[in-house]
Amino acid sequence: MRVSVNWRQSCAYVGTLLKYLAVTMLVPLTVAVVYGDDQFVFLASMVITAGIGLALERLEDGADLGLEEAFLFVTLAWVGVSVGGTVPYLLAGFDTASTVGLSLDSPAALGNSLVNALFESTSGYTTTGATVLEEISFERHSHALLMYRQLTQWLGGMGIIVLMVAILPELAVNGAQLIDAEAPGPELKKLTPQIAETARILWLVYAEFTALFICLLYALHLLGVAPNMDLYNAIAHGFTTLPTGGFSPEANSIAAFSPAVQWLVIPFIIVAGTNFALFYFVLQRKFAEVFRNRELQGYVGAIVGITLLLWAMLFTGAAPALGGLGGTTQGVAENSLRQALFQTVTLLNSTGYATSDFAQWSEWTQVLLLAVMFIGGSAGSTGGGVKVIRWLVILKAARRQLSATVYPDVVEPVRLGGQVIDEDVVSGIFGFTFLYLFIFAVSAVIIALDTGRVGLQLTTIEALSASIATIGNIGPGFGMLGPFGSYLQFPATSKVLMIVLMWLGRLEVVPVLVLFTRSFWEW
Repeated sequence: MRVSVNWRQSCAYVGTLLKYLAVTMLVPLTVAVVYGDDQFVFLASMVITAGIGLALERLEDGADLGLEEAFLFVTLAWVGVSVGGTVPYLLAGFDTASTVGLSLDSPAALGNSLVNALFESTSGYTTTGATVLEEISFERHSHALLMYRQLTQWLGGMGIIVLMVAILPELAVNGAQLIDAEAPGPELKKLTPQIAETARILWLVYAEFTALFICLLYALHLLGVAPNMDLYNAIAHGFTTLPTGGFSPEANSIAAFSPAVQWLVIPFIIVAGTNFALFYFVLQRKFAEVFRNRELQGYVGAIVGITLLLWAMLFTGAAPALGGLGGTTQGVAENSLRQALFQTVTLLNSTGYATSDFAQWSEWTQVLLLAVMFIGGSAGSTGGGVKVIRWLVILKAARRQLSATVYPDVVEPVRLGGQVIDEDVVSGIFGFTFLYLFIFAVSAVIIALDTGRVGLQLTTIEALSASIATIGNIGPGFGMLGPFGSYLQFPATSKVLMIVLMWLGRLEVVPVLVLFTRSFWEW
């Protein structure tokens, strides 16, 4: 067998990515200087990460990236940033091994600490929001480390490859292939003739919404309606709302803040789950393009329908949420509506924030929320999951199949918004959805068996939620994995599986699995 893939050039570009990743650590380094903690950690992390990047760049041979190299680079890039992202955690003493009964100087403890650091880093960059931190507080972790944790989600939200294409001229030649391999959804709409310009527009829109959100959060603090939303918290939550990440430096997530903050977060999560190309059309005054968009209509319809159903359950007491975090919802119109809308948009868009512990709600409510996790945001957004547009195409194709049963001689294409969907696209959507659901189901079984092996008994809904929460890049699940829970108690083997699931979910399965086919590597 002769290898046809130029792996050296792909690895060299991963080195370039790591070199620039080191530069982004200036943000937590600045925080470290301001608060007087962990300066050495981030100085050393910058040197180590940049050094590894420069070493990998020496593999460069000047060749262009073909389709195979593009797939390889994108896949290795996400592995590279996740592994590189563990350096600050390890240097800062990010060690949770002692909390699971292991001696700190044992090989098992070292291995568990490495897995924990990789889990947290991968969860950050893939915007999953799952955590192995048992305690989130400034007494346990520095301001700089917690801000770094937030920053990883912001960098991963719009896509590190999209960012690379936007700023590196040498990648613009193959930019379309690279972005197609990374971008969420069936396709990325090309906004301008130059794909690099499209990448810059997407990142600019993303950055502007982030800046606006930070300013509004801090304004609430200045107005006195959000006393604990200081500038640090405003920036930290700005970094994780627009990427639909869900990390928070507060142990109680968004429940730690006033209802005014919670209401403000909701529209920005909705924005984050919307195709960012639509905002470009708004700036171009192409309003018809926006209002006719079938995916946007389906997305808004799903939010409204699920919210109304959940609101009715909370308000009537069918889903008890009495006292504690989130307060009483039964018979309280405003709070029950806020809780219903917030949890709908945060789980549908894979954000992972919480205003109450929905893991304590009724069983039927949890089943509804579990179903919501499978929907996902829009293509071209930062939301995870299967994506609304795929479900729309699947429903259209299913309706066509029913029609063909009655009228077998009629040829009827699948249409969405008046446009005919190519049959290859329809087949690709069915193929992706099958792989996604198959991997989810098998992983849930493996997680249940593996945790049972070490005496950690999960309920069925806990095992299912652990699988969908990681492959869907959602973060929290149910039971011990609730919004205020942690993945710490899982065995290292289950954590490794969930790391792979986060990676698969962020790259939408196919670009990763194709690397494991024989035909990919042969002439």
